[in-house]
Amino acid sequence: MYDRFNRKINYLRISVTDRCNLRCVYCMPAEGVELMAHKDILSYEEIVDFTKKAVADGVDKIRITGGEPLVRHDIIELVKSLGEIEGIKDFGMTTNGILLPKYAQQLKAAGLMRVNISLDTMDPKRYREITRLGNIEDVFAGIEAAKAAELFPIKINCVIKNSRFEPDAVEVAKFCEANGLEIRYIHEMNLETGEFSIVEGGEGGDCKNCNRLRLTANGDVMPCLFSDLSYNVRDLGVEKSIEESLKNKPRSGTSNHKGKFNNIGG
Repeated sequence: MYDRFNRKINYLRISVTDRCNLRCVYCMPAEGVELMAHKDILSYEEIVDFTKKAVADGVDKIRITGGEPLVRHDIIELVKSLGEIEGIKDFGMTTNGILLPKYAQQLKAAGLMRVNISLDTMDPKRYREITRLGNIEDVFAGIEAAKAAELFPIKINCVIKNSRFEPDAVEVAKFCEANGLEIRYIHEMNLETGEFSIVEGGEGGDCKNCNRLRLTANGDVMPCLFSDLSYNVRDLGVEKSIEESLKNKPRSGTSNHKGKFNNIGG
C-alpha cells in the first residue's frame, strides 16, 4: 500500500502496552505516567485482526514495542498468533532485555525472528541513572539469552545526545563489535518540540522514505510519530483507520503534543 506521497508502507509497529519495568529519563518522569485503563487497551484478538488486514494490504514487517512488551500478560500468545500470519517477512521486538532470560526461547518458538535491545552505556552506575531502576547485568543476561535462542540479528539501540562518539556510545559500540551485535544510534528525541534525526545504522527518522504506521496499545493508528494525527480502530474500524492514516500521513514530522514515548513505542 502507498500513502499520498507514493511512499510504500510496509512496516507496522505495534505498541502492546504503556507499562514498563524501567523509568528511563528520556522516556518518562521518575514518578511514572498516568497509565491507560485496562478496558481501553486492545485485546490480542483485536491486534491480530488489525495486523491481518495490514498484512493483506501490503505490510510485511512487524515490530512489537511498548512500554516494555514483555511485561504484558501472555505476550507469547500474541507472538504466536502474529507469527502464524502468512506474508510477514520480518518479525521483531524492541525490549529493554531484562525479561529475555525468561522469555527468549519461548519467543523464538512462537515465531519471533529477532530483537532490538536498549543499551545506552556500559557503566553500571550510569545505566542505573539513565533507567532509574535497572541493573545492567540483567541486560547482559538478556543479550546472552537472545543469542542462545538465535533471535538474530540482535540489534542494540543506543540513545545518544549529540554524537556516536560520546564516551558511553563508544563503549557500547566496542561491546557490540566484540559480541557480534549490530548497533543503532538513536538521537534523543523530543515529541513536543519536534526534535528528531535519522537513526544511524537504521531507517527511522528519514521522512522522505518513511514506510511505517503505528498501532498504539489503545487502538490509535498513527501515520507519523511526530504528529498528533491518529485514527482509532475501535471508533472507525480496521479498514477505515488504515485508510485515513494513509490518506493523511504527512510528508514529514513536525511535533506531537498528545502522545508519549511510553505509549507509542518510539
